[in-house]
Amino acid sequence: MVEIRKPIPVAHAVELVMKHAYPLGNEEIPLENAYGRILAEPLLAKHDVPPFDRSPYDGYAIRSEDTDGASGDSRVPFRVIGEIGAGHVADRPINKGEAFRIMTGALIPENANAVVMFEQTVETKDAFTIRKPFSKGENISFKGEDAKDGELLIDAGALIHPGTIALLATFGYAHVNVAKQPVVGILSTGTELLNVDEELVPGKIRNSNGPMIMAQLDRMGIDYKSYGMHADDLDSCAQMVAQAIEETDVLITTGGVSVGDYDHLPLIYERLGAKVLFNKVAMRPGSVTTVAVLDKKLLFGLSGNPSACFTGFELFTRPAILTMMGADKPYMPRMTAELSEDFQKPNPFTRFVRAIWESTPDGVVARPAGFNKSSAVSSIARGNCIIVLPSGTRGFTVGMKVDILLLGAEQGVADWVL
Repeated sequence: MVEIRKPIPVAHAVELVMKHAYPLGNEEIPLENAYGRILAEPLLAKHDVPPFDRSPYDGYAIRSEDTDGASGDSRVPFRVIGEIGAGHVADRPINKGEAFRIMTGALIPENANAVVMFEQTVETKDAFTIRKPFSKGENISFKGEDAKDGELLIDAGALIHPGTIALLATFGYAHVNVAKQPVVGILSTGTELLNVDEELVPGKIRNSNGPMIMAQLDRMGIDYKSYGMHADDLDSCAQMVAQAIEETDVLITTGGVSVGDYDHLPLIYERLGAKVLFNKVAMRPGSVTTVAVLDKKLLFGLSGNPSACFTGFELFTRPAILTMMGADKPYMPRMTAELSEDFQKPNPFTRFVRAIWESTPDGVVARPAGFNKSSAVSSIARGNCIIVLPSGTRGFTVGMKVDILLLGAEQGVADWVL
């Protein structure tokens, strides 16, 4: 007898998953390995930045009061008494009418309070003149203007990107406290599957879901264990799933979650005693996406159809993994775009359309990336976003505003599910 499944809203499905995405603790790693990880503690400034008043330009350090009255008709002269390179300090204070030649980043000498850029001067041997007055503090980077000692710069839960690395290095964080990453397993099910290097034969297809999920995890910087492909045999598949669960924190399976005679994942979850959070979502594609939990481990049963599999990963698996890593913004970033092509399909469920967005002089526009059935592969390759079309709508036309979720971008907030 075919099981009757009751679909739940996407927002509810996301909420259920996130309630069971348990943090895995922290670890300390070298700075050079920290890119892409999640900060486990706030990043605090350990000293002022800049740590001293310094020159932001190549030029001359002067006293601003000595420039009073300077004009094109009455140029003011200065005598150069030395040079200060970055990393060096002046050997004495400057006095009236004196200047130090100074390089970018060098410490401002005592008594100096302004910097004249080279191009603002007329130079002679050991001297120069200027044609305008300078104010106190002009062209100076002051101590602590970027960050103050003890200042909170980045909260825990933030993704470590190249700018974060620069900050960590600035303050001497040779080792960084980060959230642990989950061990993720991938298992592709289906008797019809071939390896990518095998020749096609009637009734068979090459396994695209496994490599695709691996790439989605690679894009997140997550290591994984591949359990290969498994035929639709209940006993052997159950044994493989049980082994994979023992060795991982998150298990992603593709295929086997529908209601056909050979869709065994629901029975396997039952055998293992896993709690099924949901087995049908009011969405297209991927309505049969199933998520279960066993001993605080998440089991993602994604559709065997490539587009549905891809979408299920981005909507449910990706934010759950980031939450387990302590991320404070685990969702895909969202923005609004204008539809540049008609999309006339009715949407009884919320529809997620693989799409292409681009910025134009008139604003952000988006269009479907081509063939958009759940079995499609080509539109996944072309797309850089997902258009979200609410349930209950009967088609969209050019010029209408739509929400889009950005693929491959950094973290976002969850307001799209409201």
